[in-house]
Amino acid sequence: MGSALNDRFGRTATDLRLSLTDRCDLRCTYCMPAEGLPWLPRPELLTDDELVRLVDIAVSRLGVREVRLTGGEPLIRPGIVGIVARLAALRPRPSLSVTTNATALERLAAPLAEAGLDRVNVSLDSLDPQTFKTLTRRDKHARVLAGIEAAARAGMRPVKINSVLMRGVNDHEAPALLRWCLEHGYELRFIEQMPIDAQHGWDRAQMVTAQEILDRLAAEFRLEPEGEAVRGTAPAETWLVDGGPGAPGGGRVGVIASVTRPFCAACDRTRLTADGQVRTCLFAREETDLRGLLRGGADDETIAQAWRTAMLGKKAAAGIGEPGFVQPQRSMSAIGG
Repeated sequence: MGSALNDRFGRTATDLRLSLTDRCDLRCTYCMPAEGLPWLPRPELLTDDELVRLVDIAVSRLGVREVRLTGGEPLIRPGIVGIVARLAALRPRPSLSVTTNATALERLAAPLAEAGLDRVNVSLDSLDPQTFKTLTRRDKHARVLAGIEAAARAGMRPVKINSVLMRGVNDHEAPALLRWCLEHGYELRFIEQMPIDAQHGWDRAQMVTAQEILDRLAAEFRLEPEGEAVRGTAPAETWLVDGGPGAPGGGRVGVIASVTRPFCAACDRTRLTADGQVRTCLFAREETDLRGLLRGGADDETIAQAWRTAMLGKKAAAGIGEPGFVQPQRSMSAIGG
């Protein structure tokens, strides 16, 4: 195997976020406008063969050990089960997970688990069907809950739940969301709303901060921080809840404080968009075109070297909140979460 995906600040990327599509069947208010977005033309998207080849290069030549499938909504990608099976057959075999809104998960959970998917992260911002409809502009709450249950039945545990709290909309639900997850054996992660929306309407003053979330939870639960040793390179700071997973009614909760407590110094991620562009950071404004190399006949080592060169250009930090910060042109759905 060749040299790994190192940057100039001592970090090594071993976790690939692979976007399968920029399309989504929800219209979450913090992500895209009600009318949706101009989707990438299909010829610009990586084919299944191109996706698998790039991941093969990543795991066999660049030291990638984990692959998370993202979107848009990755489960609406045609042939998703076959893609997972092909990725699971790579050697060395990467850990495979998906971040999904779960609207199609009830139907796909068992086939995906059989194909080799190890874990799922499900985006769920509310337990109230009407609030869910307000946030997503779609009436699919029951389908999401059914999808989460199907993932647990299929053995993809722990099912992780990602929640974004919006001030005046669902921020009062933090304790209820945690209680529900504890009761069902799911692991909850709260995520600070990030400046990655297509509308560029993010307002830090309106963002519900990690500290606010923790204060609300601490009013109803006993929280013990797990610390840096447990966190490692994971983006979430985690707390044991009421004695932790081994205690009756206890468990674990995480908070991903991308804005108020950035974790850039420990970042181990590299990103590949659905149209084959390497991004070194969710908030990067530069991309490296691997699709062009693929379709131009480049061999695997040439592509691997282009990927290594791209990662050498990774910045020390995302810079959210700094005076010169500029939101990337692509939105979250086009980058891949």
